[in-house]
Amino acid sequence: MSVVSQPERSTGIDAGGDSFIESLMDTDLYSMGAYFSDTNPELVEDVIERSVLIEERGLRRYAAEEGMNLEDTFRTLLTGLAVRYYKSVAG
Repeated sequence: MSVVSQPERSTGIDAGGDSFIESLMDTDLYSMGAYFSDTNPELVEDVIERSVLIEERGLRRYAAEEGMNLEDTFRTLLTGLAVRYYKSVAG
């Protein structure tokens, strides 16, 4: 009877992963999220919550319902996405 070797299971630790994570940190989106989080820690949860609502409702609908212009709504969405990206990568 021959034994077929099973592929090793991933432990979640990848020696090459460090360079990948570093490459994710070297982006404008990461920098934007880090800057906002560092300078406005009290607003992090609020901007994330608002960005999720904008995603769910859409830019135009959210802006109309909240009495915001489209540019400010987009900036809020982008900031929330950047903060979520930063938090995900930085762990």
